[in-house]
Amino acid sequence: MRDQSQVARVLLSAASALILAAAVAGCQTTTARGPDVTGSVGGPMAARAEIPRDGDARVPTDALGERYRANPRDPDAAIRYGQALRINGQRAQAVAVLEAASLANPNNKSVLAAYGRALADNGNFKQAFDTLSNAHTPSNPDWRILSVQGTTLDQMGKHDEARRYYASALKIVPEEPSVLSNLGLSYMLTKDLGKAEQVLRRAHAGAGSDPRIRQNLALVVGLQGRFAEAESIVKADLPPDEAAANVAYLKQMLSRGDGSRQGADNDAAGLSRRS
Repeated sequence: MRDQSQVARVLLSAASALILAAAVAGCQTTTARGPDVTGSVGGPMAARAEIPRDGDARVPTDALGERYRANPRDPDAAIRYGQALRINGQRAQAVAVLEAASLANPNNKSVLAAYGRALADNGNFKQAFDTLSNAHTPSNPDWRILSVQGTTLDQMGKHDEARRYYASALKIVPEEPSVLSNLGLSYMLTKDLGKAEQVLRRAHAGAGSDPRIRQNLALVVGLQGRFAEAESIVKADLPPDEAAANVAYLKQMLSRGDGSRQGADNDAAGLSRRS
């Protein structure tokens, strides 16, 4: 088993990348209950992540951009264009578009939600949290926004506070896999691997074959030194080539040492997921 200090370094870098990806992912994939917020890692294991890597297909933005430029004050046009930019990894441009839309529509909660998620994409976590706070109200809370707020708090190192937001979201949607996954990643950040595994197993049980929740569970199992079990998790029900790619990426994540911080940041910068 690897040296404990190395495990800690890998854990912190990998979990930070996963939490960042969760914040990055706002409102891009829809489940039966609506968009979800599960964190994700990059590489082959994130083959279904919404922001493509170099060489992958990108979302066409010409028509959306033309519609937005024809009427920049149109909230729906701004949200759709901003989301497409985020899917393509154009985070700063998405922030600019949605910031302008929020100034033109200061009371539009959908615009504020999209703007807050774009800010989280871009690493502006405090501003994202504050913006998202204005995108819903205590009397009518949005569980998706609560979960994204939790991810921003985790990125700011406020883990106890983040977990209160996840708990609030789970009161609205008990056992929601996406929220549970974010909660599990929060425990990873504080090196509570046993608790992280427990929560991620609950998420996995409710999410069926969701590849991103499965890969999060595999990572936390692997970080505890149970690589054979982690390998079986990422290979389950997959074609041989995809299973091999997932295992190779899991090995890469688990083998990082002192240089893992930059590598994890690069992974997070190259993908996005849901919220």
